Amino acid sequence: MDENSILKLPFIPLRGIVVFPKLLSNIDIGREKSLAAVDYAMEHDRMLLVSAQLDDEVEEATLQDVYHIGTLVKIQQLLRLPGGIVRILVDGIARVQIQGGSMKEGYTEAAAVELPEEFLDENEDEALNRIMSKRFNDWLDKIKGHEDLQAKANAIHQPGVLADFIAAQLPIRLAAQQAILELTDVRERMKRVCTYLDTEEDIASLETRLNMQVRSKMDEQQKEYYLREKLKAIHQELGDKYDKDTEVEELREKIDKLDVPDNVREVMLKEVNRLDAMPPMMAESAVIRTYLDHLMALPWSTETEDRLDLKIAQDILDEDHYGLEKIKDRIIEYLAVRQLTNSLKGPILCFVGPPGTGKTSIARSIARAMNRKYVRISLGGVRDEAEIRGHRRTYIGAMPGRIIAGIQQAGTKNPVFLLDEIDKMTSDMRGDPSSALLEVLDPEQNNTFSDHFIEVPFDLSKVLWITTANNIGQIPGPLRDRMEIIEFTSYTEEEKLQIAKRYLVPKQLKENGVLASQAKFSDAVLRHIIQDYTRESGVRTLEKTIGSVIRKVGKSILMQDDKPLTVSVKNLEKILGPMKFLPTQVNKEDEVGLVTGMAWTQVGGEVLETEVAVVKGKGALHLTGQLGDVMKESAEAGLTYIRSRAASLGLEDDFYAKTDIHIHLPEGAVPKDGPSAGITMATAIASALTGRKVHHDLAMTGEITLRGTVLPVGGIKEKVIAAHRAGIKKILLPEENKRDMVDVPDVVKKDVKFVFVHHMDEVLEQALVSAE
Repeated sequence: MDENSILKLPFIPLRGIVVFPKLLSNIDIGREKSLAAVDYAMEHDRMLLVSAQLDDEVEEATLQDVYHIGTLVKIQQLLRLPGGIVRILVDGIARVQIQGGSMKEGYTEAAAVELPEEFLDENEDEALNRIMSKRFNDWLDKIKGHEDLQAKANAIHQPGVLADFIAAQLPIRLAAQQAILELTDVRERMKRVCTYLDTEEDIASLETRLNMQVRSKMDEQQKEYYLREKLKAIHQELGDKYDKDTEVEELREKIDKLDVPDNVREVMLKEVNRLDAMPPMMAESAVIRTYLDHLMALPWSTETEDRLDLKIAQDILDEDHYGLEKIKDRIIEYLAVRQLTNSLKGPILCFVGPPGTGKTSIARSIARAMNRKYVRISLGGVRDEAEIRGHRRTYIGAMPGRIIAGIQQAGTKNPVFLLDEIDKMTSDMRGDPSSALLEVLDPEQNNTFSDHFIEVPFDLSKVLWITTANNIGQIPGPLRDRMEIIEFTSYTEEEKLQIAKRYLVPKQLKENGVLASQAKFSDAVLRHIIQDYTRESGVRTLEKTIGSVIRKVGKSILMQDDKPLTVSVKNLEKILGPMKFLPTQVNKEDEVGLVTGMAWTQVGGEVLETEVAVVKGKGALHLTGQLGDVMKESAEAGLTYIRSRAASLGLEDDFYAKTDIHIHLPEGAVPKDGPSAGITMATAIASALTGRKVHHDLAMTGEITLRGTVLPVGGIKEKVIAAHRAGIKKILLPEENKRDMVDVPDVVKKDVKFVFVHHMDEVLEQALVSAE
């Protein structure tokens, strides 16, 4: 190709239009570069290069954003419209292939070469031309009202031009019109246009048939409307207050507007048809209306959008609760995975721990952090399966179960749903509600949860389920297996102090209407309240006690006392009365037969002294202090171990035959059980029999076997904190409990020496004072 055949002209990208050669086209110009190109062309030879954009959304289109086959056009007429728009009438000259371009002053200049049309067989082209003309006329007859197009088509005698003209008239996509423009082979172009005409003719036939059906349907609806209006007039003449037909129509309209699955819509319309066919005063009609109300109230497709900004979610969780790092990390992990996968089934979390440790309140905080709705139902005392699954509609007064009712209350299908006190459910002759929860809390099944009342599967898989319990042992095994257990341990004294300062004091000041300046709580005051007036795992009693102090101060202010009451350590006894709990003190001196053990209770750890006395007798073992069976068996195992080590301990072989041993654990009114006092009782027996004293500042816990092996026990964190509070300096723990030290506060690790033992011999070596 020589240099002279290259055209260099102003270029305009087109949006939503393809210009064909030998045809007139109107183009509206609004972009600055395009206007500049038109101005340049008008000043010179009126020639332009145009090509359709690949994407209409691109505002500043370059040569890379348009099809490489375009059209050479000449401006025939220019009209300036309001708003800065210019409309030009252009005449297509020839197909061109755009080779490149460059920016000029305000417009784009493109370089292009003309593409000549290819003719192969004149007779075959003429045959195709006739077929194409006939199909075009047949299509025009079907769509009607376009006789002018038929006349224009008959006036075109060039097959290639006729193909372009027909392609410009067909309602086909821009990409299809561009494909016609790019075909320089006239025969292929006509074949392609014939294919499009066949498709459009089929569509036109289908539209005609559908229009007939719609018109027929409209005639039926008009007839039905007329009859219903007549029936309504008859009801009014008879004085009927209830117009069932109007209600049925309103229900159908509501159902049509609802965004529900097709199977649910089908059930709803079926029930509406039943209602329509039923006499108005029939009792069954009220049941159907109630059923439809519940179905329509469910959020079948309504969801809230999760807050996926992890930092904001973390800040909200930290703002609402102090500590609880494991729970917060689990929620942030869930949001992170939700963000990475963009779809995730809601987890089932089970918060287990003592009362007042924040299990219920953290659930509300999680909902706020995730930007989800929050629903809570209490399962304490629930003993009827229908409470979970609902009653069948055959029963009088049937209602959906608590799960579906909670989803209705939330108004979304992905709330944070709290099932409180799941360990307090019971079962009786009406069924086992915990078994009904198996489907609800199974991620593999809850996407088709079926309530007995609703009887249509509802998707619960996007709900974030949270359950709470005080005692994990009371949750049935199959139900427990479906949940992710997260343990809430007792708060340490330091954690209680921080919670009181940050949350409880401000909350109680606000609730009781007292200013912070009128009731100032120092750290010393809060510590005294925690140590002397509350003894619990959580902070519920602590909050009540703080509230009591604030109310006393508020009363003093309103009574205008000569000396207004202030919150101080000295005034605490005046405000709250004598301290309720005396500080736990261990024995000040080493004694024989007295060993400090450690116990776990639901309100935290306790230090428990074990006493053993040896008297002449016949080998009896007495156990007092309201001990359980497991603890009694531990005492017997400990005694058997001592008997097996009699020689090494310097005891006579038959010492047990002429000696009675009495083991007593103080606070006899409190039941005690468990194996963790095994090494404590064994040490006390050894001390009493050998007469060797036990270190008073030492405490221990662990289970004992007949061979003297020390086995691991639970509740290490609570036990260790209690021992530290009582002034213990050394603690003996089973070797396998070393892994539990991660949960022990650093302040305790700093003050107390921990010794991990594997055998009872090591315990005696550490506990017994060396014989002088």
